[in-house]
Amino acid sequence: MLALTVALGACSENKNTDSDVDTDRVASGAIATDPKDSMGPAKAVEGAAKGGTFTVIRQTKISHMDPQRVYSFVGLNTAPLYARFLTTWKDDGKGNVTLVGDLAETPGVNVNKDCKVWEFKIKDGVKFEDGSAITSKEVAYGIARSFDPDLAGGPTYIQEWLANDAAFDTKWDFKANKTSLPPGLTTPDAKTLRFEFAKAHCDLPFAASLPATAPLPPAKDTGVELDNKPFSSGPYKLVKNTVGVEMLFERNEHWDANTDPVRNAYPDKFVYKFGPNAEAQTNRLIADGADDQATLGWNGVDSSLVAKVAGDAALMGRTLREPTPSAWRLSINTQRVPELSVRQALNYAIDRPGMVKAAGGDLKVAALTTLMPPSTLGFKKYDAYPADIEKAKSTLAGKTPELVLVIGDDSGAQELGTQVKNNLEKAGFKITIKVIPADSKLDETKKKDNPWDLYLDTWAADWPSGAALLPVLFDGRTIKAEGNSNTSYINNDAINAEFDRVLALDPAAQAPEWAKLDERIMKELAPAVPLYADVMFVMHGSKVGGVYIDSIFGYPAFTRAFVKQ
Repeated sequence: MLALTVALGACSENKNTDSDVDTDRVASGAIATDPKDSMGPAKAVEGAAKGGTFTVIRQTKISHMDPQRVYSFVGLNTAPLYARFLTTWKDDGKGNVTLVGDLAETPGVNVNKDCKVWEFKIKDGVKFEDGSAITSKEVAYGIARSFDPDLAGGPTYIQEWLANDAAFDTKWDFKANKTSLPPGLTTPDAKTLRFEFAKAHCDLPFAASLPATAPLPPAKDTGVELDNKPFSSGPYKLVKNTVGVEMLFERNEHWDANTDPVRNAYPDKFVYKFGPNAEAQTNRLIADGADDQATLGWNGVDSSLVAKVAGDAALMGRTLREPTPSAWRLSINTQRVPELSVRQALNYAIDRPGMVKAAGGDLKVAALTTLMPPSTLGFKKYDAYPADIEKAKSTLAGKTPELVLVIGDDSGAQELGTQVKNNLEKAGFKITIKVIPADSKLDETKKKDNPWDLYLDTWAADWPSGAALLPVLFDGRTIKAEGNSNTSYINNDAINAEFDRVLALDPAAQAPEWAKLDERIMKELAPAVPLYADVMFVMHGSKVGGVYIDSIFGYPAFTRAFVKQ
């Protein structure tokens, strides 16, 4: 195993009075060096049995099911049911992770030891839902189609690295070159996938764990329609999709457990049902009726019912609570709010204890004053803008900025939006709330010309490093017409140069540098207001087993799920 962790200073354990969850837990991990670690079958789960139907209820539909477009938390943790990737994580659910090969025999070979040329060998015996073999050709085609601007929404690490340019879709036109591959991506033979980069990218094995490396035969590419009916390479296939209402997954009989190091695939079926809000979900799971015993409520224990659940040992026995790397911020559209003093005043005006209360209290979230959450390697705590309404007013110097805050139409977002509005108006801002459908908000705020000043954003690094957080969210050279992760639309030459400098360092040496850069970005640019990190607090029925909160994204994972018989 190659260790990923770096030596850290003393890390205080933030165990508050209402919660026994360590919200300052830092992830630790390794890259598997023994090919046996990447083979199946996955380790059996104690007490698990095959069979049954596992149900997930969620208020809004999943924004994308097309693996190349998947980038929401629910999408990232649903995709492993029906898609396999080049690499993936073995995860104990307690912050300890090991990167292994998924479709690949290993987590990748750094051919020249300079991180510029990488090769992955595809396993024998991996198949699609129609029984056809998965080869390097289909993996390469999946990556190639992620260059199509019509299929925006997913991560863009690999595309940018291959193109050596943030505007990757202008460097290589997928529509005009469907029978070829992007420069730097080749398939020397049916088993081998080769990446050649202009610059060193030592993080490729991690980026390859995202759904964008899922394979697809060109003949099965339905373009934007793949969102409604993805083509399975995983243990389940989507057999029915009533969009926004229900999705039914049944077994893919061509999946071979002996090739899969992480998925147990115990249930016969997975059903996703959309509509009930967090309160309705929680009440149903408290009642534990026959239809809900094998059900998990994705939206978590509702704020109004936290005390009831926390005060009942039997109910708490049917919950999962873990700290997460999911950090919430109030993103400031700096194109529309260009004055630094206004952005600093926004930071001073936010009452974090009030935000924590609105989000469900200490059992559900932990206040955050940094851009990176405590789960990030090398994390350092600081507070550049301690909450102070009078300081916010003096920073505004008599101005009364009129700003538009956009929120989703789910109940939790509306509570938080109201809290933000009330905070900011005390400092002299005039805030108009604009409500749009929650399932489209992610895509809409990623459009460069969106008409809003402020929005609630959340981000969990795609692996536990500042490299997967700060440059992704704040490097202005990545800004394009749509599909932006830099939703603050900040572009600062000095900070961009620092990103390049730190990314060129050995990964272990990067950690303390990201912590310094976190503080510098906030003090010099104030592109967002850090709010809190999620503490996942979800409830399930009495027949649910094997579900855990994954250490990478901090949301329920279903690779080991089973229905108690």
